Amino acid sequence: MADTKQFDNKLTTDSAGSSGLQVDSLLMERYRIVGVVGGGGMGTVFQARDTHFPEAKRLVAIKEMITPHGDAGQRTAMLKTFQREANILAALSHPAIPKIFDFFVTDSRAYLVMEYINGSDLDALMGRTRTLPVEKVVDWGIELCDVLDYLHSHKPQPIVFRDMKPANIMIDSLGKVRLIDFGIAKIFEGDKDKKHTMIGTEGYSAPEQYRGDVTPLSDVYGLGATLHHVLTRKDPRVEPPFSFHERPIASFNPQVPPPLIAAVDRALAQKPEERFQSCSEMKITLEQIRSSRGTGSMRPIGTDMLAGAVPGTMPQSGKPRTDFFEQGGDKLEAIQPRWKFKTEDEIRTSPAIYRNMVYVGSYDSNMWALNLEDGKMVWKFPTGAGIASSPAVDGTTKLTYFGSEDNIMYAADSMTGRLVWTYHTKGKIRSSPRIAHNHVFFGSDDGMLYALAANNGRFLWQYEAGISIRTRPFVTNDVIIFGADDGSIYGLELAGKRKWVYRAKRGINSSPQVDLKNNICFIGSFDGYLYALDANSGFTLWRFRTNGPIVSSPCLSVDTVYFGSADGVLYAVNTDSGKERWQFACEKPIIGSPTIAGNAVYVGGTDNHFYCLDLKTGKMLWKYKTDGQITSTPAAGDNIIVFGSMDHTVYAMPTVG
Repeated sequence: MADTKQFDNKLTTDSAGSSGLQVDSLLMERYRIVGVVGGGGMGTVFQARDTHFPEAKRLVAIKEMITPHGDAGQRTAMLKTFQREANILAALSHPAIPKIFDFFVTDSRAYLVMEYINGSDLDALMGRTRTLPVEKVVDWGIELCDVLDYLHSHKPQPIVFRDMKPANIMIDSLGKVRLIDFGIAKIFEGDKDKKHTMIGTEGYSAPEQYRGDVTPLSDVYGLGATLHHVLTRKDPRVEPPFSFHERPIASFNPQVPPPLIAAVDRALAQKPEERFQSCSEMKITLEQIRSSRGTGSMRPIGTDMLAGAVPGTMPQSGKPRTDFFEQGGDKLEAIQPRWKFKTEDEIRTSPAIYRNMVYVGSYDSNMWALNLEDGKMVWKFPTGAGIASSPAVDGTTKLTYFGSEDNIMYAADSMTGRLVWTYHTKGKIRSSPRIAHNHVFFGSDDGMLYALAANNGRFLWQYEAGISIRTRPFVTNDVIIFGADDGSIYGLELAGKRKWVYRAKRGINSSPQVDLKNNICFIGSFDGYLYALDANSGFTLWRFRTNGPIVSSPCLSVDTVYFGSADGVLYAVNTDSGKERWQFACEKPIIGSPTIAGNAVYVGGTDNHFYCLDLKTGKMLWKYKTDGQITSTPAAGDNIIVFGSMDHTVYAMPTVG
C-alpha cells in the first residue's frame, strides 16, 4: 500500500455556492488545513495540522458538514445527526475506531475533528489491485468481527453500525482495519415492534433493513456482503438485491477455500436466524479457518506488501534445508542446528534463555519451556489465544512473564510451569514485558502501559497512551521509555508520571534500546527513521533515514547500533554521530531484531534466512535457510543462539568463536 496520499488543493464550495475551507487556512485559530482527503453530498473531509503542537507534526482529520441556510428545521435535524455521530464516537474506545478530539459549530457549518488515518479505504484499494490475498481478507474479516462485536456489546446500550461496506473500511499504514463514518450508526434499543427508517447502502444492507427492522445481525449480513465483494470483485450495488447466491464465490475466485465460502454464505442468509448469531461467533469461525491455513493476524506487519510481493501461505514441506558457512564464496562446511523443536503454529515471538532453559511463545497459544542442551520439552503452558508477546524471566522471583492475545499477562514458575498469577487488561497483549525494580512493565492494545508487582501481580499504576502499545519498554534508574502506534515515544518517571514525549511521523513497533553510559535512547519508526534521543529529556540528538519502515528493535555494541529495515538492509551506525559504518542487504524486509554474541551479529529475515555477520565489517560468516519467514529476535547463550521461525520451529544454532 502506498504511503502517499494525493490531496485536492482546490477550494470547496457548499450548496449555496460560497467557498468552504481553503488550503493553508486556519480553523478555530488551531487547525491548519493541509488538503482535501474525501467528501460527499453533505460536506468534505480535510487533513489538517494541529498547531497546538508546534514541535510535532500532529495531523487530524476534520469532517465538515454544510447545513442549509434556508430551512431551519432541516438544519436542526442535520446538526442533530452530526452531533449524534460525535457523541457515539466520543463514547467508544477500540483500536479499529478513530478517536474524536473536538466538535464545534460555526455559522452554517459543523466540524468533527478526529484522528487522522494514513491509509486507503478498502473500496479504493480494490480499485488499485486485481486481487487481494485470501489470507489478508480473512485477517481483515476477523478484525471487523472484533470491532462490530465491540459495538454490539457496548454498555449501557449496543450500537449497530448499519452501513458496512468497503468504502467505510480504512486499511491503515500498518495494514490494520479502521472503521470509519459512523454517521448512520444507531443505538440498538431491542424493541422488535419499533420500525426504523430504511437507511444504509443498497446491495450491502440486509433484507430486514429495507423493512426498518435493524439489529446487530444486520451488521453480520453487511460484513458478509463486504467479504463477498472483496473476494469476487462483483459489486452488489450494480446487481439485483439479495442475489449473492447467483454469483458463487468459487466461480470468480478459485483460491477461496470451501470453509470460507461457507462462512460468507452463512453470513448472507436471508433469514437472520440462519446467520451467525453474533459477530463473536463469526470471528471464531474465521479464526478457525485462518488457523487451518497456517496464517494469522500477527504476520509480519505488511511484510509482503512492503516487499512489493503478493502474500501467500508459508511453505510447509517439513524437510530441513541447509546452506553453508560462506567466506569469500567458498562453502567450507554444512551447518546444521544443534537441535530443532516443532510447535503447533507460527513462532513470531523471541525466545528467552535462563540457566539451562529456553522459553518461547507460539501462536498455537502455548508458552513452551525447552531444555537448552537438547531442545526437549520441559513444560508447556496453554493460554486462551495466540502469543505474540516475548517472555521475560526474572532470576529473583524465578518466574517467567508473558502476555497473550487473550488480554492476560501471565506469571508462571520458570522450572515447573505452574501458574503463579495473572492480570487481565482490556486489550490484546502484544507488548513484551520488562522486569525492573521488582516491577513488571508492559503495554496493551487497550492503550495502557501497566506497572505490576513482579512477585504477585498486584496493580501499581497505569499510564494511558490512548492507542495500542506493542513495544517492550526500556527501564533505567530514572525513566521508562516506550513507543505507541500513533508514533509517540514516551519517557515516564518510575512512578508513572510523564516526563517527556517525542512524536515520530508514523507508528512505533520497534522497542527502545538505551545506551546507559551516554544516556541515549535508540528507537525505530514506521516513518523509516532510527531516532537517537536524550533518554532524560526526549531531545533529538540525531536521526538516521532508511528506505523503509523500521519495525526491528536496535541492539548495541560499544559504539555502534545495529537494526534492520523493511528496505531489506541491516544497518550498523555510529552511536555518537549517526554515521553509517556498514550495511548488509538481504533479499526481503528485515522485521526481526538483531542480537550480538561474541564477535558476530545474528539476525533473521523474511527471506527465510538466518544470518551470522561479522560485528565490525558486516561480512556474512554463514547463513541458514528455514521453511518460513523469521521475525523472531534470537537469544544468545553459551556457544548457542536460539530463534523461532514462521515454519513453527525453534532452532538452536552454534555461535562463532
